[in-house]
Amino acid sequence: MQKKDLRLMVQIALLAAIMLVMSVTPLGYIPLPFMKATIMHIPVIVGACLLGPKIGAGLGALFGLTSIVINTVTPNITSFVFTPFYSFNDQFSGGFASIIVAMVPRILIGVIAGYVFILFKKITKNDTISLMLAGVAGAMTNTIGVMGLIYILFGEQYAIAGGKDPQLLLGVILGVIGTNGVVEAIIAAILTAAVCKAVMTAFNGKFITNKA
Repeated sequence: MQKKDLRLMVQIALLAAIMLVMSVTPLGYIPLPFMKATIMHIPVIVGACLLGPKIGAGLGALFGLTSIVINTVTPNITSFVFTPFYSFNDQFSGGFASIIVAMVPRILIGVIAGYVFILFKKITKNDTISLMLAGVAGAMTNTIGVMGLIYILFGEQYAIAGGKDPQLLLGVILGVIGTNGVVEAIIAAILTAAVCKAVMTAFNGKFITNKA
């Protein structure tokens, strides 16, 4: 039991270290004029599938914290929706709602991806299919959760800051979900299946999996 606990701690630390390295490189947060694109959700999904939803939620929380830090240290015009510590001006300022946007969807990535993997592994008995579905679920949780909360909590501010008509914001957000979100989901499905299968093979079954 002690060896298993130690192995679990090492595995969590490894995934967390990967996320921290990614967060300080363009690989983790890709700077764009209007926002920051990210693939930080991939390690969260991988961790949720390999180590379970609870660990996935913890890794998702780390994702959210790095989002707050990066948007505080290297802000762009819409960073106020992700951090309470940055204000573009009095009209565009972050607050407690920014923490909700940055943290809640990212924590849910790990929870939803982990349980989707467990559920579909029981149904399909196929790791690859289950991992791909978990990747899709995790990526869409991030996209829909973040964009949905931005619309609810910052709608008009976010639209004006980005030079958009507030009345057209819902259409813009649905467009992002339907285009970028779908592409990110496909990429997440492929990478989640590839990485998790490789890790399972490399560790010869010693990686702790399916811990709800």
